[in-house]
Amino acid sequence: MAESLMDVKRRIDSTKKTHQITSAMQMVSTSKLNQIQKHTSTYQVYASKVESIVSHLAKAHLMSASAGVANSNSNTISVSELLAQRPVKKTGLLVITSDRGLVGSYNSNVLKQTNDFMRTHKVDADNAVVLAVGGTGADFYKKNGLNVAYEYRGVSDVPTFKEVREIVKTVTSMYHNEVFDELYVFYNHFINRLSSGFRAVKMLPISEETFEQSESDNRKVKDSRVDVGPGYEMEPSEEAILSAVLPQYAESLVYGAILDAKTAEHASSSTAMKAASDNAGDLIDKLNLKYNRARQAAITTEITEITGGLVAQE
Repeated sequence: MAESLMDVKRRIDSTKKTHQITSAMQMVSTSKLNQIQKHTSTYQVYASKVESIVSHLAKAHLMSASAGVANSNSNTISVSELLAQRPVKKTGLLVITSDRGLVGSYNSNVLKQTNDFMRTHKVDADNAVVLAVGGTGADFYKKNGLNVAYEYRGVSDVPTFKEVREIVKTVTSMYHNEVFDELYVFYNHFINRLSSGFRAVKMLPISEETFEQSESDNRKVKDSRVDVGPGYEMEPSEEAILSAVLPQYAESLVYGAILDAKTAEHASSSTAMKAASDNAGDLIDKLNLKYNRARQAAITTEITEITGGLVAQE
């Protein structure tokens, strides 16, 4: 019985240490979530205004004018390339996951839903190019034999626009060099602290589908100052506006997706660590009850033995 009590006591001590670790990790994740939510709220205003300008240009049928717009730098993607629909030989999959675990079902949900998308759209290892932001996705698709043409690990807890711009430049350069002919972004969208939803958004080429998705995402943060009508005058020219705004729009799509995904990651991590802490607390209570019962049984046995010895001596 003494060994049994010692084993239970060791389990209690071990579980208490685990509870302390998960509680600390929950507090860290919650702090990161609060930080990134403040950053996200201000960025959404910028994203909604950029989306509004581009969508109104589309509504005003100005996109047709961009067909003749070319960029003087051959290494930089042009406006016409951002808009042109070309035959799809390769599909680019920009998959955003975390670099580490302990985030609940965050990564598994993104990978499962992305695989479902690939099956539905008949995308496989022969016609897919994976661009992985996050180590989990990169390792998964390498293991499964897909072509991981680009990977980026170590995204900051609160990503900066400068950091993500390097990713956008690489992605658009690969599109410019026809490594792939269309690009989809896959990530977990932050809904609230307890839930998130998977999203698959077509980023390149920029099309009406892209505008519709972006408009739906930003509808809640739009304000009346942005909603100018489609029939407005522009200066210096339609082409110059498109050349300036469309690349920013493409950048905002990727940055917004990474920012959104990182917010969902912190929320998922906080929720997972809270669940682990609650489970550890429940286990400690059960082990304490088991320990007390075993201790009481041991004391009762000792009293019985002592009483039996006294009776035997009489």
